[in-house]
Amino acid sequence: MRSKELYDEAIKLMPGGVSSPVRAFKPHPFYVERANGSKIYDVDGKEYIDYCLAYGPLIFGHSPESLKKALYEQIEKGWLYGAPVELEIKYAKLIKKIYPSIEMLRFVNTGSEATMSALRVARAFKERDKIVKIEGSFHGSHEAVLVKAGSGATTHGIPNSAGVPLDFVKNTLQVPFNDLEALSYILEKNKDVAAVIMEPVMGNSSLIIPEEGYLREVRKITEENDVLLIFDEIITGFRVSLGGAQEYYKVKPDLTTLGKIAGGGLPIGIFGGRKEIMEMIAPSGNVYQAGTFSGNPLSLIAGYTTVKELKKRNLEEINRKTEEIGKAIKDITNGKAAYISSIFCVYFGEVPRNYSDALKLNKEAYMKFFHELLKRGVFFPPSQFEVCFLSFAHTDYDLEKTIEAFDDAYEACGWKQRK
Repeated sequence: MRSKELYDEAIKLMPGGVSSPVRAFKPHPFYVERANGSKIYDVDGKEYIDYCLAYGPLIFGHSPESLKKALYEQIEKGWLYGAPVELEIKYAKLIKKIYPSIEMLRFVNTGSEATMSALRVARAFKERDKIVKIEGSFHGSHEAVLVKAGSGATTHGIPNSAGVPLDFVKNTLQVPFNDLEALSYILEKNKDVAAVIMEPVMGNSSLIIPEEGYLREVRKITEENDVLLIFDEIITGFRVSLGGAQEYYKVKPDLTTLGKIAGGGLPIGIFGGRKEIMEMIAPSGNVYQAGTFSGNPLSLIAGYTTVKELKKRNLEEINRKTEEIGKAIKDITNGKAAYISSIFCVYFGEVPRNYSDALKLNKEAYMKFFHELLKRGVFFPPSQFEVCFLSFAHTDYDLEKTIEAFDDAYEACGWKQRK
């Protein structure tokens, strides 16, 4: 197999043979030759219906024509200037209309950079060092948040990364998701907390949905304790609803981070929020943040084109399809699945309400199932702790084939009892 041959070469050149940990799975990952619409094709000629979608950015599927056209036109003009472009202003205005909590924003290159910068400006604004994060939430790979970080760290059994000095994480406090009492307690006991950062819907320790009223109460508790609330909407932004989880749950954070869909499949990060906070960023203020590729025209045009198109489309179409596949999976697994908008997840264990619950999920069972799905031409993320995504490119026929493959794979693993 060509994929195995490539992996045998890659393992000699790159740690684990990959450029990001979650892409590695045994005996070896498949290597992609091309992708189009809802399908991804490997170098051995096999076709897969893709529910990984590059971990979320590709809400219109692979290689949509409108985006290709916009990128081609920009390439003709150049793709990196190191100087401002009008598109920054147009895209910023568009985001402000969709996210009323964002009064000012800055374009950066990655989600990690966005969360790192949001935390930096929050600490500066409050003149406090400590932050609170939710156990199992993933906010990128910078030092302050690599504590019980979920996603690849959880999959590979390294919830606290080596190489991170204790001094970097001593100011990072943690509380469980869906636990208001714990949050109240930690903020009352620590008056030097600048901000709470959280995924409003957890997507890196499997899919964990907030309980009724939880996010509204989090907002109330942070306000009562004079602490900023940062919503990491890198997964949920433009997907849970156009205006993200903050629109869906009607909760207004002080700062927001965006990525994934915001770049239309090209690298991007965005952080923004209240004007008085964001004006502390250099050159307006004394919080330094910079980047050679920040606001580059290719990422901007990809994101702007994608979000403009999303505004024209009705998310009910994609949400209906997710509900259809989600209900079918729940039926097959006897309720061990969940979905919200265009995100869904299957659990090999009980449906979790926090990170501790998620750690009890059966990773080995999931991976056995993952390989059975691959045999049947369906690509789910190679980790129990990641989530699946739908795109507008997924057809009803794709869903039918997927549900059939899921049913067969579940039975092949010995978990489904035929009536």
